[in-house]
Amino acid sequence: MNKKHFLRLSTIAFLAFMVLTAVLFVACTQKPKTTVAKASNKAYYTCSMHPQIHEDHPGNCPICGMKLIKVEVTGNNMDLTKIRLTATQIQLAGIQTDTIREENVGSEKTLTGTVTTDENKAEELSARLAGRVQQLFVRTTGEKISVGQPVYSIYSEDLQEAEKEYLLAKQQQKMLHNPDVDYQQLISAAENKLQLWGLSPAQIRNIAASGKVSATTTVLSKVSGTVSEIAVHEGDYVTEGMSILKTQTLSDLWVEAQLYASETNNYKENARVSVSFPDLSGQVINGKIEFINPELSKASKVDLVRISISNPQGLIRPGMLAYISIAGGSSRSLAVPATAILTDGNGSKVWVKNSDGSFSSRVIKSGNGNQSYVPVISGLNAGDIVVTNGAYLLNSEAIFKNGSDNSMAGMKM
Repeated sequence: MNKKHFLRLSTIAFLAFMVLTAVLFVACTQKPKTTVAKASNKAYYTCSMHPQIHEDHPGNCPICGMKLIKVEVTGNNMDLTKIRLTATQIQLAGIQTDTIREENVGSEKTLTGTVTTDENKAEELSARLAGRVQQLFVRTTGEKISVGQPVYSIYSEDLQEAEKEYLLAKQQQKMLHNPDVDYQQLISAAENKLQLWGLSPAQIRNIAASGKVSATTTVLSKVSGTVSEIAVHEGDYVTEGMSILKTQTLSDLWVEAQLYASETNNYKENARVSVSFPDLSGQVINGKIEFINPELSKASKVDLVRISISNPQGLIRPGMLAYISIAGGSSRSLAVPATAILTDGNGSKVWVKNSDGSFSSRVIKSGNGNQSYVPVISGLNAGDIVVTNGAYLLNSEAIFKNGSDNSMAGMKM
């Protein structure tokens, strides 16, 4: 290689080096562009009966076979702390809420009671006419019936005569035209008689359409509820006013307990109490003292106290054991129901219902209370709505959603 050629290559290499250096200098001095990732909407599929099922594609629940429902999950980090459930999921999970307010957090006294039916809500279906029971359509206690449901069929000569009178009045109106006879009044009187004996307007119209008297007539229920007693059998003869069956409403129940005479001063009618059920894992609900017997039992010299409770989900059944707690002290404070608090190694928290219907966990600091209410030192305000039943299910849902129980991380008391 001659000297000129070597100098030419050296010059080219030097120029290339200078150009590369300039490019790198310019690139380093420019500010990097910030790329903002758009929060992409994601979704998963779950079962309304089994919310622990999370699939990334539609299909059927592997447990019950129901069609999976789609749940939208936004990519916003703030939304990861919220749990959204459908109305069906809330109902199936039995989620109940209560509002934070001042409550008595003093000492409590506990009574042992038994769940019974609310006799004020009991109803009875009685026979409206005499006859023979041909067939029973309601055969077992515990069966639910509703108004208009067939209960039994009856053979009644009196009812057959009333049906004949009705058909005769209809026939006379059609064939005779005596201006001195008010046929419509005769028909109305016959219809009223049939209605008083338990026939529905639809049954009366069927008699008019067929033009024939039925050998037996189906009696429809005028009451609704759960059958607690059936007083007749097929083939029995019944008389007017005789009891056919009785029903109870299980959506509202009583809890009855006994008090010694010296304890009656601690309980007042309309006072609020807490009722727990050991058969339902200690579930606690609110109740109200509805009745205190003014007379002591002659045999045992104890008094009867009756608590009214609601049972919308039907989980509480007559005969269950119950514990009734009423505050005996007078210490009042902003308090949270004891059943709302979840405690682990990280502290205590509750699930709060947000204004948009979602649920979020919140760390709280609590004091010493009683079995029903615990005073709140920090973390909650009056008017906040907390979950009193189903909080563990929400906690499990949060773990499934986020991958771990980190709902308390970074939260301040």
